Amino acid sequence: MTGKPVIEFRGVSFAYDGRVVLRDVDLSIEENDFATIVGPNGGGKTTLLKLMLGLLQPTEGTVRVLGKRPVGARRRVGYLPQRSAADRDFPARVIDVVLMGRLRGDRLFGAYTDEDTRAALAALREVDLEDSHSRPFSVLSGGQQQRVLIARALASEPRILLLDEPTSNLDAIMEKNLYDLLERLHQRMTIALVTHDVGFVTDITKTVVCVKQSVVCHETGRLTGELMSELYGRDVRAVIHDDRAGRENA
Repeated sequence: MTGKPVIEFRGVSFAYDGRVVLRDVDLSIEENDFATIVGPNGGGKTTLLKLMLGLLQPTEGTVRVLGKRPVGARRRVGYLPQRSAADRDFPARVIDVVLMGRLRGDRLFGAYTDEDTRAALAALREVDLEDSHSRPFSVLSGGQQQRVLIARALASEPRILLLDEPTSNLDAIMEKNLYDLLERLHQRMTIALVTHDVGFVTDITKTVVCVKQSVVCHETGRLTGELMSELYGRDVRAVIHDDRAGRENA
């Protein structure tokens, strides 16, 4: 690809309490890319996202998002973290959850504006849940809750959307609905998605970012069973899509 980079890592290393998690990472994700980040548990996938968000600072090297330090670009980045039991039981209306996406560092509390409400409703419309705006978040299905949390990320009107294992605990139908939503969103924004499921490497993915302390990028069609075995340290089954051969088992 030859697009303009919107996320760049140069010589980035990161360690927790002296334990190296990422080492000498060079990474470029281009505008309008759909990057799927895969690798074993503990390999550094979530750490990579948190560095993009500025929630963590590299031990060495530099990270730039939209040409800025990550903290300076955060308003243009939507983020869906890993889900927890607390998410599912959150005692608020759907619209209140989505409005949280309008909070910023210079305004953590206070009344929302009419513009905030319009943006929140537009985000719910985009995930096909505008009619549920006044319902309690806790009564929604798991798939609906996940879409509300994506709407919260979209309420900031981002150029980049980062998602951490969004298909976790979803059944096959909910996963398919989520894939369809992400494909629509990808028409107008850059997406980077962490997953433990190699099967998520679908035909909407352009770039596969393999993370196991170091980082290597591949085009989707070049992801092989041998490469996956090397990455995960064991035999795996991967579903690969490209323009020529719909689905292959590796």
